[in-house]
Amino acid sequence: MKLATLNDGTRDGRLLVVSPDGTRAIKAKSARTMQSALDGWDTLQPALRAESDALAASSQPDEFALDPTRLAAPLPRAYEWIDGSAYISHIVLVRKARGAEPPATLKTDPLVYQGGSGAFLGPRDDIPHFDDAWGIDFEAEICVVTGDVPMGTTAAHAGPHVKLLMLANDVTLRNLIPEELQKGFGFFVSKPATAFSPFAITPDELGDAWRDGRVHLPLRTWWNGELFGEPDAGPEMHFSFHDLLEHATKTRRLTAGTIIGSGTIANFEPAKGASCIAEKRMREKIDTGEFRTPFMKFGDTVEIEMTDANGQSLFGRISQKVVQARRPE
Repeated sequence: MKLATLNDGTRDGRLLVVSPDGTRAIKAKSARTMQSALDGWDTLQPALRAESDALAASSQPDEFALDPTRLAAPLPRAYEWIDGSAYISHIVLVRKARGAEPPATLKTDPLVYQGGSGAFLGPRDDIPHFDDAWGIDFEAEICVVTGDVPMGTTAAHAGPHVKLLMLANDVTLRNLIPEELQKGFGFFVSKPATAFSPFAITPDELGDAWRDGRVHLPLRTWWNGELFGEPDAGPEMHFSFHDLLEHATKTRRLTAGTIIGSGTIANFEPAKGASCIAEKRMREKIDTGEFRTPFMKFGDTVEIEMTDANGQSLFGRISQKVVQARRPE
């Protein structure tokens, strides 16, 4: 089942049920918003699936052609956005880039931070910033959306709590990170609004590619129209989404609609490229002694997409441009 949110001018948008090929949609009858669907998932999911099945089987009188430019993030805002860093190669490279050592618990205790969740970017929204000298970087990720998750949930029991999956562009301002982290209080201004894919999908849409709490497919990123990387999201995800859920619920319960990110998709094999500029820069530094690739500039574009074995887009495509922001008057 594919779901999306129409940007109808309200803060939470209007929930859509989307056809399997992502071209047609209907306004959901079972729930008005994505959050209300997640709040009542056990009751509403069967009705939403029935709507989805009917749309897939034939034309519906109330269906319409889906315009991706009218979509908000599937959850335009969320109670929590918890981003992990589950790929060891990414952690090692970006830490090395800023002269920091990986933590001693690198392989035993997941890294997570809590990002801003009050206002997400839609899949076709511009990325506005005041200064492109801040080191604007894209980060291509996979995310899960949970139902209510009890405190103390173990990885072995985490699977049923994953209700939906999405892609994300977790924008990072690399040049603001070092001074911010020196304060010893974590990310904030270096982590602006995150963008999400047009569609959120149920795990069954992935078939055999969803197993062990991981998505076993390549995630492709294009920068200014050129393929930047296509690392496989599955084998090198050291901590699965189930592991991340166990870690997140160590001391608290999670509310329906919580989003948990994988962190930047990364492989140790350089030939598969990267999902962020920082990794490419660090490999350049290792190979040549200097950083050669700049971060994003105003006017640059980034696109992120994942397809199944038949080439069908699963989540739709994130497609964004970096633009000069204007300060409020």
